[in-house]
Formats: sequence, C-alpha cells, structure tokens
Amino acid sequence: MTLVPPTTLTRRTLLGAGGTMLLAGCASRPAANGPATGPATLRINLIGQALMRENICAQDWPAKDEISARLLSADLTISDLEVVIRGPRSGTPTRGAETLHTASPDVIDCLRSLGVGMVNSASNHAFDLNTGGILDTMQALGDRGMPFAGTGMTLADASRAKPIDTPGGPVALVAAAAGFIREGGAATPTRPGVAELRRGPDGLDPEDVTRMLAAIAATANPGTLVIAYLHDHLWEADNAVTPAWKRRFARQCIEAGAGAFFSHGAPLLQGIEMHRGRPIFHDLGSFTFQTKKVDDAYDHLAWQSLIAECRFEAGAFVSARLVPVQLDAQGAAGPNDLATRGRPRLAHGAEATAILDRITALSARLGQTLVRDGEAALLEPSRQAVST
Repeated sequence: MTLVPPTTLTRRTLLGAGGTMLLAGCASRPAANGPATGPATLRINLIGQALMRENICAQDWPAKDEISARLLSADLTISDLEVVIRGPRSGTPTRGAETLHTASPDVIDCLRSLGVGMVNSASNHAFDLNTGGILDTMQALGDRGMPFAGTGMTLADASRAKPIDTPGGPVALVAAAAGFIREGGAATPTRPGVAELRRGPDGLDPEDVTRMLAAIAATANPGTLVIAYLHDHLWEADNAVTPAWKRRFARQCIEAGAGAFFSHGAPLLQGIEMHRGRPIFHDLGSFTFQTKKVDDAYDHLAWQSLIAECRFEAGAFVSARLVPVQLDAQGAAGPNDLATRGRPRLAHGAEATAILDRITALSARLGQTLVRDGEAALLEPSRQAVST
C-alpha cells in the first residue's frame, strides 16, 4: 500500500511517505538577546502526551489561550500523538472499547492550533485499528502538515530521523516505542508500522538499539539539533520509578549525539536528569488525557504534567524552565462528559506547588537538583549531578 500524496500544506512541504517534513523559507533567526552574528537561540517546548479522542478545540475553555500562547512562543513544540486516526483503511480494532484510542483527523488541527508543531506517532496504540490505522494516521498527519517520527512505510522509514526547519534552526526527531506493541504493529523491511525497541531476557534488543543510535548519530551535526524520543510501556511496579535500563538507554542516545531525550508511557511524571550537559525528561505525563476509564482508575498524580521550555544556544543546552500543568480529571459537565475531560491548564498556587514539589523530589532520586523560580522550576547544566 502507498500513501496518497498530501493535498494542501500550510508552511511545510512533505518530502516522503514516512512524513519527513521541511519548512519552506524559514531561515534561522538571530538570538533575541544578541546581534545577527551571535549564536542562534533555539527554543523547544517538550510537553506531555496527547491522548485526545475528541477535538477539545471545538469549544473554548478558560485556559485555552494561556496554554496556546505558551506553546506558540517557542520555535517548536513536540508532543506524542497517543491516538490512531480513523480513516478509510482503518481495520478491525485490536483492543476493547475502554482502551481503544481512536480519533478523527480534526484532533491534529486542534493540536496545531494550540501550538504543537511535531509529534511522535510510535506507541502501543498506533496499531489499535490495525495496519490500516497506521496508514490513515500517517496520511492525516501529512495532509495537515504535522511532521512526525516513529512510524513509516518500512522499518527503515520508521526508524530514521525526521527533520524540520524552525525559525531557530533545523531540528530532527528520532522516535521509537518499547513494550506492548501487538503482533503486526511493528514495522518490518516490507510492512508499515512502529519503530519498535524489543526487550529480550537481557534487556533491550541490541540490534534495535543500534538502529536508533545510528539514526541519531547520522543526523546530529553542529547545525541540526536531534531530539530522541521513546514511548515506553516497560514499567516498574511503581510507575513513577524510572527503570535502570531506561536511564542507560537515554544516556546512550545523548552519547550518540542527541541534544535532548524525552519520553512518555506511564501516564504520570517521572524524574528529570542530565547527562553530558544535556537534558533527559523520563516522562512528562499527559498534555491531554481523555481516558474512558472510570474515575478511580487513576489517582490525582495522573492529571499532573509539565511543559519543559528548553533553550539552546548554538546547539548547546542552556536551560529548561519547567512549567506545571494541571489537567481536568472530569469534563466540564461532569464525569460523563468525556469530550472535555483531560483538558490542560497552567497550574497556579497550591496546584503548581504540588507539581513542582513532586518533580523536584523525583529528580532528586536521580541525583538531579532543580531550582525553584516562582511557579516554575529551572534545570541548568551548572547544577548537573554526577550520573548515578
């Protein structure tokens, strides 16, 4: 099967069936605090996963403008698309209704309007509507000018870095998923699917790891910032604990040339650390969380998240401002209003304090110090802990 070429794209041109995108005519801008000859400033927001089954932009909500302004202020905001897009090739569902994560294409339009400019498409839910669902999702992303990484027409396509030009310079995303990838969902040399990192008895499959590290190394250069991404469902008994294998893998990605690593999977925050002066965000929780599970399926921690506002100068990580986000555990009309459940808002007051206290404690377990700055926290290379 082949993807139909996209129709009208706004600022981007699609360069391949797997979703490699380039922004046309976007030159790197000078740093906001220096002359044109100074180091380029690149601002990237990394946010929680987008489990958006219903288009939450169909209605305004009080926090919408504040959230959108925050995301749109960056050169690029990256999230994880935690749904499969329904389309003409969608196949038989591979799971029950409660955990079937599907959506119509207008959720992509919603994410774009909120400021999301690139997504990971590799997850355990990418195969929820069989191979046809993967194809429809890639098609919808391409048609709407949303760059993506992690799925493709072949394993090589799904595994390669996907570049995008931003006002602050070129960025490339390398993405994969580990855990709960159902039979038939992984890409192969001849089948569309997810770039999977399999786990064997001794840890992650060396061939899969090598493939991802090679994609990072082949793309990383002084002019391109590579972001490494993993969708992870190989959890510890306590989902807030970052597994040792994941910490090792994240460091390998940094050593291969990634300027930052971030991840989702467990629908709650995990700790933050640094390696070789570059940030590792082990889990940023959810940006939107439209789960159909009953109210008590998740405790209050599942509705906490962060925006990691990262700043790079000439490719080097300078700092990240961690802005707390609170999600609505119930819809605007109550528990049965799933269409508005899980909408995000910037946290303030006691909510902000609780989220920042939690991420500070989780990061301290990994040996990393965060500095409080009002209703945010700062991650800085000068406070990097010795790797443990």
